[in-house]
Amino acid sequence: MDFLHRHIEALVFCSSDPLGLEEIQKCLSEMFESDIPVEHLEEALQALQEQYQSDTHAFSLEKIAGGYQFLTKPAYQTSIAILQKHQSQKRLSTAQLETLSIIAYKQPVTKSEIEQIRGVNCDYSVQKLLEKSLVAIKGKSEGIGRPLLYGTSPKFMEYFGINDLSDLPQPKDFKPEENEIGDQKE
Repeated sequence: MDFLHRHIEALVFCSSDPLGLEEIQKCLSEMFESDIPVEHLEEALQALQEQYQSDTHAFSLEKIAGGYQFLTKPAYQTSIAILQKHQSQKRLSTAQLETLSIIAYKQPVTKSEIEQIRGVNCDYSVQKLLEKSLVAIKGKSEGIGRPLLYGTSPKFMEYFGINDLSDLPQPKDFKPEENEIGDQKE
């Protein structure tokens, strides 16, 4: 019956929301191509809960919101708070996303070209994107003053889960707005 414990662990671990008994049963019954009695699942879940109560684990298996979920124990709250603070610093602002999308579609592009498209200064956004390694300097333009050229980096691909720039949505993939300024419905 130990195999059942491991499969339940995997299901609960991979679920971002509390996983209900019925859902666990449905998944395992489909996998093993036979009905899994609810009593066996309840026994396995009880054994897992007892196993994770020990101090050797930083998390426990809890029954919440009608399902089961792994939760970090309160003793580790400070560590988790620090991690979440660091992860929130990795988020991109709207200005950074706009700047990054221009760089991704127009690369290699100069900062003045980005500013011309956005209509505002983008020094801060470009600097932050460079710090986050989402953008890289690709060289210098042949134009007046030889401004820097910006393009996306390999970390950009990782961040957005794409393999190639051709995986980016193309303008034809965007649906035009139904009503535009100046259009009147008759």
